[in-house]
Amino acid sequence: MSATRLLGIVLLLSGAAVGADAQVAQKNGLTIDGAKRVIAAAEANARGKAGTAVIAVVDEGGNLMALERLDNTFAAGANISIGKARTAVLFKRPTKFFEDIIKNGRTSMVALNDFTPLQGGVPILVDGQVVGGVGVSGAASAQEDEEVAIAGAAAIGTTTASLGGTIPTEGVHYFTAREVAASFAKGAVLLDGTGRNYMVHTSRRETAGQAEIHTRDTDVIYVVDGSAVFVTGGKALDQKPTAPDEIRGSAIEGGETRHIRKGDVITVPAGTPHWFKEVNGPIAYYTIKVR
Repeated sequence: MSATRLLGIVLLLSGAAVGADAQVAQKNGLTIDGAKRVIAAAEANARGKAGTAVIAVVDEGGNLMALERLDNTFAAGANISIGKARTAVLFKRPTKFFEDIIKNGRTSMVALNDFTPLQGGVPILVDGQVVGGVGVSGAASAQEDEEVAIAGAAAIGTTTASLGGTIPTEGVHYFTAREVAASFAKGAVLLDGTGRNYMVHTSRRETAGQAEIHTRDTDVIYVVDGSAVFVTGGKALDQKPTAPDEIRGSAIEGGETRHIRKGDVITVPAGTPHWFKEVNGPIAYYTIKVR
């Protein structure tokens, strides 16, 4: 069944006395059949993950049309998922967009009524029009909540905004040259991985380091200044876990040795031992961690 057949057509007239031939606008509206299709697609996606979720679908006005709670999902997830769906449709943005805005300092937004700025709600669009929203709570993570919601919305519509492009799932992050320079001066995390599958580090080294293995993160390294002898592959010696998904060693046996310098880019896949064996004075480099 096409998306069009799943949608009712609502005619907006200028007043009760205006005839049928005086139609001034026409738009799509979500039907109960369409809402059920969203629920079914989201449920199928959730069962392929952790197997838990509460899925809520609302119409364009934020009114609840359908709700499904999978077995073993916490009961409070029902109200949370409804709140996410309402926020996504009434503000015409994914709820993660607002979660990130608040996280970045605009805390006054939490004072808004009927507002659930938690990742996991997305608007449903058909032919560039927002016709409803779907909210999910209770999956294995906030990211999975959103993935399940997107799968549901895709069953009858798209995630493409009417003005073109994909609706952003988070806000734009901007750092001034001064902020970046200050971060490089001490070697720091410029953008952490909270709620996303990537991080940005402004890394700095003045001496050789330990051998490292990141079991889940792939490193993309771009050298901004300085140079070093960098070893990848081989076997890390004296391995010890130092944090979740992080292993350190005293050195690397074997592997491939490169002299990296300003302007070079190198990628280190997850699970690959790597080691700054020699550092020729301070070296500054971006590390983009992708999970």
